[in-house]
Amino acid sequence: MESYLSSIIKQFEYYQSLGDKTFSQLSFKEMQNEFTEDSNSVAIIVKHLVGNMLSRWTNFLTEDGEKEWRFRDKEFEDTYTSKEELVGEWNKGWDCLFSAIKPLKKEDLERIIYIRNQGHTVTEAINRQLAHYAYHVGQIVFLGKLIKGNGWTSLSIPKGTSSKYNSEKFSKEKTRKHFTDDL
Repeated sequence: MESYLSSIIKQFEYYQSLGDKTFSQLSFKEMQNEFTEDSNSVAIIVKHLVGNMLSRWTNFLTEDGEKEWRFRDKEFEDTYTSKEELVGEWNKGWDCLFSAIKPLKKEDLERIIYIRNQGHTVTEAINRQLAHYAYHVGQIVFLGKLIKGNGWTSLSIPKGTSSKYNSEKFSKEKTRKHFTDDL
């Protein structure tokens, strides 16, 4: 279970980094681009993720994860005024998450916490949020790729380079480490 805790932190850091790397390729105007009416822009997805993170991870072990002060519907209104504000809020959400999970001990993982009055073990709650954030970060990356087109810099193994990538990996000795350690 201790490997679970260190692994989950690395997973969350990985998804944060995918967002960071996407933001670095986009202008603020591009982050506000909605492809169709009633779709979500990168900015709106970020606002939703931040709202979720602050709600779920504030007083994580002692309060319901859906806070009374959260107004989820307002998360789908783009009110950011600059890229700096958006990135600052993004970091605030991640800081809240990491402040909640980094102090956890293996004995905390079976504790029951609540989200909208539904009981979860801490492990289940972490896994729920990891899946939710991966889903939305994937949307952010995909939107970034659509917006930039041929100007997009791949965040993974670029098309057509898998053989070269695998050849490099298999030329090294076997090691035990997290897949993000080489990123």
